[in-house]
Amino acid sequence: MVGFVLQGVAQNNPIPSQEERKEKIVRFYPNPAHSEINFDFEKNYDNTYTFTIYNFLGKKMLELQKINPKNQVDLSEFLRGVYIFQLKDKNGRVIETGKFQVVK
Repeated sequence: MVGFVLQGVAQNNPIPSQEERKEKIVRFYPNPAHSEINFDFEKNYDNTYTFTIYNFLGKKMLELQKINPKNQVDLSEFLRGVYIFQLKDKNGRVIETGKFQVVK
């Protein structure tokens, strides 16, 4: 019975191919960043996506809704360290995630 459940899960949630994983929607620079960082969204993004930045402890630092193709984030309130970003669709599904470093 357990094997049956695992097979059903695998069929409903296929593992993305290597090609699918290479397709990035978010391009960010510079990394590491000092005072600001740029996030550019490629042509296949949807402006209903939500873009969120978290510190390494999981605290939400910034949330952008109805994102633009190009966004510049001021890092003056960010401490030195590693930050995680997530791009989510309108259903809350994570489309892409990544990390960047702030150095001061």
